[in-house]
Amino acid sequence: MPYAQATQEMNHTAIPVQPVAQPFNRSKLAREADLTLNHIVDDFIDNPQGMQYFYDLFRRVFVQGEALSKTGPKVGVTCIQVPEELIYAAGATPIRLCNGSYQYDQSGGDFMPAKSCALVKATLGRLQARQQIPDVGKLDLIVNVASCDQKTKSSDMMREFGHTVHDLPLPPDKESEPAREYWRRTVRNLAVELQKTTGKRLTRKGIKAAMAKSLRAQAAFRQLHAYRKSAPALMLGKDVFLVTNAYFFDDIDRWTDAVEALNAELEQRLQSGFQAAQSKAPRILFTGSPPIFPSLKLPLLIEECGGVVVADETCSANRMLYDMTAVDEWLTTHMIDGLADKYLKPCTCPVFTRNDDRIRRLLELARSFAVDGVVYQAFSGCQVYEMEQRSVARALQEAGLPMIYVETDYSPDDQGQLTTRIEAFLESLKTRKRQARLAAAATSA
Repeated sequence: MPYAQATQEMNHTAIPVQPVAQPFNRSKLAREADLTLNHIVDDFIDNPQGMQYFYDLFRRVFVQGEALSKTGPKVGVTCIQVPEELIYAAGATPIRLCNGSYQYDQSGGDFMPAKSCALVKATLGRLQARQQIPDVGKLDLIVNVASCDQKTKSSDMMREFGHTVHDLPLPPDKESEPAREYWRRTVRNLAVELQKTTGKRLTRKGIKAAMAKSLRAQAAFRQLHAYRKSAPALMLGKDVFLVTNAYFFDDIDRWTDAVEALNAELEQRLQSGFQAAQSKAPRILFTGSPPIFPSLKLPLLIEECGGVVVADETCSANRMLYDMTAVDEWLTTHMIDGLADKYLKPCTCPVFTRNDDRIRRLLELARSFAVDGVVYQAFSGCQVYEMEQRSVARALQEAGLPMIYVETDYSPDDQGQLTTRIEAFLESLKTRKRQARLAAAATSA
């Protein structure tokens, strides 16, 4: 057969082609996480040795795609308002689904409005992806907290993706008795759903055991939080955000062990007078939309430009673990009601109609951590944080605290612009401190 004829016949013959599986560590998701991790680890000096556990954890999970082994049913949660003690007591494992990947944000943008919140888009993008990172396997239930309109509407999309979803609506306020009773009924309904999902009955003994597990983790975080008051700083905020983000998916006992080891190292640093940042570095309080790995863009920029994040008021860090559980009732139903109160009363989420507690909390943090300025982050499309920033800015101005408002998303495109703004803000804080020292010296003279 002539070569030309044979070639023509081959071109018309269907030859099955087997797709070559690309290693996960060469995917866009892995490269995005790898870039952030390399920046966190390599571009800063004096990283605590205790952070190596967390660096390795994120590299295994987000760069290598390692699947996480979880015991019992897995319950995905979209907000810190879900009482994790009930999930543990029902024999399941809670897994926070909030996502910070720009790649998942882009995937979510295929079916979400363009002006949607990056966090919601990325969370939905992950849930509809074939390969979900962190890889926790199939979820038995998703508890979706209706903390904003976008999350409320997300429930139907999650169901379309094939997930079983339980809605957990928040009351519009937290001060009134009707709101408290409404939330208690809502949490009781969740308890019933968890028992259906796991087939395990909730008992007072089981809830107390679950509370002990959470209390140990919260105590470890509180100690870490207290070390951040040190001046100069003992560690940088970029590491604290990585630690708290690990709580989203890590085994709670291993996480607590690692934080306790980190705290022991910070105690040694404190005793030896160690400095993780310059003594003149502006001390920053970070608030607003939560920094979630790998989108730690703004906290990293602050510390890359010479500031240090010494405190935060976000639902991916301080607000997630600071308020400790203290419930001891005789009856199981009363234990559940007590847990409901614990999650509602201290909550400072801007979704509520009044934000007095949040402003009080910000002012308290600024005072106790000797803060020089506040960085307020709002994801584009996150209406509650966008709307609230005016009242927060007014309260901080009255207290004499400078604040910069930054509207951003998960895209790296605004990196240069944000760098210029953060550098100018930090320089203004340094100038302000110099002028205050000169004024104090002149007065004493």
